[in-house]
Amino acid sequence: MKKTILVSAMMAACAALHAQSPMEKGANSINEDAAKAHVYFLASDNLEGREVGTQSTRIAADYIIANLRMNGIRPLGSDYIHQEEAVRRSKKQKGRFQTHPDSLAVIKNQGIYQTLELNNVLGMIEGKNTDEYVIIGAHYDHEGMDPLLAGDKIYNGADDNASGVSAVLQIAKAFKESGQKPERNIIFAFWDGEESGLLGSSAFTYSYENIDKVKGYINFDMIGRTTYNQPETHVAYFYSEYKPEYEKWMKESIDKLDLALTPNYRPSKKDLGGSDNISFQRKDIPIIWYHTDGHADYNQPTDTADRINYKKLTDISKAAYYCMWKMANEK
Repeated sequence: MKKTILVSAMMAACAALHAQSPMEKGANSINEDAAKAHVYFLASDNLEGREVGTQSTRIAADYIIANLRMNGIRPLGSDYIHQEEAVRRSKKQKGRFQTHPDSLAVIKNQGIYQTLELNNVLGMIEGKNTDEYVIIGAHYDHEGMDPLLAGDKIYNGADDNASGVSAVLQIAKAFKESGQKPERNIIFAFWDGEESGLLGSSAFTYSYENIDKVKGYINFDMIGRTTYNQPETHVAYFYSEYKPEYEKWMKESIDKLDLALTPNYRPSKKDLGGSDNISFQRKDIPIIWYHTDGHADYNQPTDTADRINYKKLTDISKAAYYCMWKMANEK
């Protein structure tokens, strides 16, 4: 009798699994344990704050690449690392790092300048229509270390932006777990140099030969905390105003995946905030940006992995997966 009951239970579980849609199969692979694993590694003291141009960012990049390989996500092109360059005038002259080709040429022609190597990490799942792309991304660099700080000298960057990196990694895996090839190519992007002026993402939009074929971009930057006087379920949902379906998708994701989120919908025609989505908006590419607003630990050594709300981070990752599913598949 017990054997019969066990067999029946197993058959029921298998039937339930097969009843799931491909989208649901992918969503169910996104979980808190994976979010914690990614954030705790990337925001550990051993990575020394992941400042652009340092060995710690290369370790972070290697970690991201290892996860992409493990989940069957191939590189965009021949290598996961896409090197870009930023330059500025010498240290004694004023000026920010620049990535626009014209600016690079002007500064280099002056003869004395500083150069910064950027290492974007880019993976891709090929779609049925290989002429169209959608991109989902997050920056993986942070503020590094300050040896003159009293006490803790490391800006760990758990919320900013190990949280966003964890979401992109989980969503990449979810698309593979779904077992369904998307209609469009999906690029999974991990930007370098965001903290120094959106350098990695802007350089990509200037140099990528297929940028005119990109149909939409989803961005993460700080999605693991709760801002002042807001409920734990709060999330700011920025999106391009001329894409009203983006708001509809977010509402659907909460309903279909039973997510504990209270979005603050923020449609806009202009540049939204100060994150990598701006690089795409300036190319007239519609965007979605998930953000949970500022908090007291923003850009402080106290932005550590133990302060992240992992249930919230996981629910936002699932919501964004649903929206990317729509962006990658709807005609």
